[in-house]
Order: sequence, then structure tokens, then C-alpha cells
Amino acid sequence: MKILLNDLLQFSPSELPDVRIKFNIYNGYEDPLELYQEDHDKVNVEWFLWHDERRYFHAGQTAICFLRIGADIWLLTTIKRITRELPVTGGVGYSADEVEKFQKYFGRVVVKYHNTNKGMGRIYASVMDELEVLEILNDQYTGNGFPGYENVRLSYRQLQAVLDRQLPDWIAALQNQKAVYLITDTRTGKLYVGSATAQYGMLLQRWSGYVRSGHGGNEGLKTLLDQEGFDYIRENFQYSILENYNARMDDSYILKREAWWKETLRSREFGYNEN
Repeated sequence: MKILLNDLLQFSPSELPDVRIKFNIYNGYEDPLELYQEDHDKVNVEWFLWHDERRYFHAGQTAICFLRIGADIWLLTTIKRITRELPVTGGVGYSADEVEKFQKYFGRVVVKYHNTNKGMGRIYASVMDELEVLEILNDQYTGNGFPGYENVRLSYRQLQAVLDRQLPDWIAALQNQKAVYLITDTRTGKLYVGSATAQYGMLLQRWSGYVRSGHGGNEGLKTLLDQEGFDYIRENFQYSILENYNARMDDSYILKREAWWKETLRSREFGYNEN
């Protein structure tokens, strides 16, 4: 038997007419999942309570915030009671208070719902029978656990969140690992191939350097940073692993593999590698 969201929230028939939902999804240039991992309020306030051309809520309503974490998979991030509509267009358009009795569910309840309408706002009563609870997490959602070296693909903001929050499984996987890695400029398609060795820093140390400086000491990336600024790196850079090795692997072999990937991907001719 399915467990539905209202089995947990238990809104009464008299409350239902004043309950609304907003489903937060990628808007073409920002991913709310990345923002949530960086700072919960960037979704729970800045996205959820945003007012532009239309109002999702009105004073006195209860508003439920969902964040897409998979194709039909959504995370409940907050529930607020709208206290006032603000005279704002193109900004946070509501004053709202979190509903304390639901706080134990924030960031922990994962539901399944197929969003057949491209719009983000819903009347809760119209979809409540479709909101199936898949899981209640033991702790608040921080992002997917380490997916395996072959499945690593992180935006700059995702990598920064991993490092800032010191997510244990990620840190353990990266800190003693040698690797050949790839940095992709998702705006231009240009590539940078690098390596993590004992001499120049294991994978955790190398990637921490990119988060701090944007360039990690690499001349081609320094030039880009000087030309475009750090925000360009934050918005457009993606980090993945081509090959990984344990700490016992000889550094010279890893450097040979790095050179092979540079040749294969032509990252000297068409990318950011300058050696």
C-alpha cells in the first residue's frame, strides 16, 4: 500500500483549500539542486518565495516547497505559512514563517510525482493523491553519496559544496586517490586534462585548489580567469575523472596516461592545456 504525503502532513479538509505547492526545477541557467546544496535558503527563500509576473501564493496560505532531485523524484525542503504579500516584482515577494510542526520532515521526505504540466505551481488538493512517499531520510539531504569514480561529474558549485561540507564518503574517496581528471568548460566545450599524483597533490588536494583559485596553478586556466573572471568558472566548469589509481601507483605511469588523454582529446590544440 502506498504512503502518501498527506498521511504524514495530515491537512484537514478545512485546511486543504489554502494549501499550495511549488515545484522548483532548472530554469535554463541555474539548477536549484546545486543552490540548495550550497545554501538551503537559496531555494527555500530566494526561489520558493520569488515573485515575477505571477503570484504563486497569497497571504494566509500554506506553501509547500519541493525540489527536483530526479526525473520524477522530489525532495520536500520547507513548508511555510504566507504572512504577507510584498510589493515586489523580480524578487522575494512574500513574508513567510516556517510551520514548526513540519520541520522534522524538511530535507528528509522524498516523494514521487510525475509533473505533466510545465508550470511549477499546484493546488495541493488537486495532486495530493499522486504524491507518493518513497523514503524518509535519516538525516537531511546533502546530495547524492559518492557514486563511484567512473560516475563523478560535478559542477563547480557541487564540488565546492562537497568540500565545504566535508561530505565523508566523498572526502574518503578523493583524499588518497591518484587520477587523471578532466575539466570541461560547458559553455565552449573546451577541455583541460590534469593529473593528481603524490608529487603534485592527490585528487582531493588538486580539486580543492581549483575551488580556491579557479585555476589550480595552470597557465591556460589562469589566462581564462584573467579574461572572464571567477564567476565564469563558477557558472561553467565541470569536473570528472578519466582514470583513477590507488596511492601505490607510480607517478610516472599516471603522467604518461595524462599525456595520452591530452593527445586523444586534443586538449592542447583545442582546449586549455598549454604543455
